[in-house]
Amino acid sequence: MKEEIIIAGFGGQGVLSMGKILAYAGLMDNLEVTWMPAYGPEQRGGTANVTVILSDAQISSPVLNTYDTAVILNQQSLDKFESKVKPGGTLIFDPYSIHHAPTRKDINIYPVEAMEATFELSSSKAYNMVLLGALLKIRELLPVEAVMKGLKKTLPERHHHLLPTNKTAILKGMDLVKI
Repeated sequence: MKEEIIIAGFGGQGVLSMGKILAYAGLMDNLEVTWMPAYGPEQRGGTANVTVILSDAQISSPVLNTYDTAVILNQQSLDKFESKVKPGGTLIFDPYSIHHAPTRKDINIYPVEAMEATFELSSSKAYNMVLLGALLKIRELLPVEAVMKGLKKTLPERHHHLLPTNKTAILKGMDLVKI
């Protein structure tokens, strides 16, 4: 198994955190992992993305030009990365901030109403966790418990009281996906 993932959106949406949690979860599940963030001085409000590779074999390079899966949180990122999803790959996006939906016919496209779900959960900070849950259901990369261990590892101890809220958001994201 080898999964090459790009997660992209505005700075502040939890893009880099989502990638970091996924990477730690992969480590907790005994996978080989790379995590490569990309952002500029516009970290808050500008675009940010992170590449994560999860593999059961050694990874030769963290640098990618195409991806098995893209998780897209805004229009700029969709415009940039839709064409970089491999044929037969997966594109997950939140339609809330997308004005022109994906158009490719050779990939699997999943709209996930993540922003709407955060309104229901009364937790806008759980946005990235809802999308992470959708990714976990669609791609079945890791068990939720490995992700929770990865989340616990990445969160400062003072925020560990938020772990149940994050798990609820992950499970909500999984429920939103109809396969």
